Amino acid sequence: MPEENRVELAELIEQVKQELLSTYPSDKSNTPFLSVDSIELELQVTVKKEAKGGVKINVLQFGGGELSGGGSRDDVQKVKVTLSPLLKKEQLLSIYQKHNPEQWKQFLETSVEALTKGSEKNIVDEY
Repeated sequence: MPEENRVELAELIEQVKQELLSTYPSDKSNTPFLSVDSIELELQVTVKKEAKGGVKINVLQFGGGELSGGGSRDDVQKVKVTLSPLLKKEQLLSIYQKHNPEQWKQFLETSVEALTKGSEKNIVDEY
């Protein structure tokens, strides 16, 4: 795989993190109700020892990618990376409620509505 097309493992993890943390779509009226407990990435990587003594880990391109430079399938390793938030869901909810008290009821209603589609009863009023 040409050098310019390589994706380093750290670069991929950083991109996944940024995508998960982004506020896209940036619609301020959109109430967040999705919580991610963890993301598991199972990747095929190549590991190469560099002349300086370091190790270079590159993710194979999606679709398998072509190995170049004399590489073989034996050079490919499978790694599993699990990413999880630093704060628990309950902590995040508490912070959201504290910093957005005027939006808290709407947040609950939207969240419950999404989970109970088709229900005629508004169970948020019970709490």
